[in-house]
Amino acid sequence: MRVVAIVVAAGSGSRMQTKIKKPYLEIAGVPLLVRTLRALERSALIREIVLVVREEELAEAKRLIDQYGIRKVIRYAAGGAERQDSVRNGLRMVDDAADLIVVHDGARPFVTADEIDRVIAAAAECGAATIGTPVKDTIKKVADGTVEETLPRETLFAVQTPQAFRAQLLRKAHAMAVAAGCRSTDDASLVEWTGHPVRVVEGSYRNIKITTPEDLLIAEAFVEREL
Repeated sequence: MRVVAIVVAAGSGSRMQTKIKKPYLEIAGVPLLVRTLRALERSALIREIVLVVREEELAEAKRLIDQYGIRKVIRYAAGGAERQDSVRNGLRMVDDAADLIVVHDGARPFVTADEIDRVIAAAAECGAATIGTPVKDTIKKVADGTVEETLPRETLFAVQTPQAFRAQLLRKAHAMAVAAGCRSTDDASLVEWTGHPVRVVEGSYRNIKITTPEDLLIAEAFVEREL
């Protein structure tokens, strides 16, 4: 089984409120993007990685990959206007021989090899899978500042990445989305939209996405506990 990962690291990172672009911010001295790529390299199932970055950041990304000895990144793609466009650009660089494609956020550095491998195994079995965690808060549906409905917490999961798919299924979902003008914030939603079921694999609350300055503080705390 040939598994290829697409790592999406082309966002603007505007909520981080720093002059340094988010993928290159350091967590305990190591760039965020490097930590994420190292996490994927620990999975023996992933054969290669396609890295999607902003075109103007390509040279910096390649420099870091050389500096830190990242071996599995062998192809690059330019980021698009939105995340969905970036993934689609990455798909164009995935070898036709790939059986499964894993999509992962470049800003999730704490995913484990076990989590990655369990998502891959689930996708190999049923075609599409995502990692996620049961929500801990009470979730309310709100309109114009007023609660419309309190949703049953026992049925709700916060969906993360990695997400894994049979290659042809993911390609088909993106092609259909382009034709229909469908937009989504993650690939699992696109696959759901085509009518294909997506399995949820329970993961860890540590698999946070670094989005705000507060997330960076939490990431530093995680690393310090590991030292």
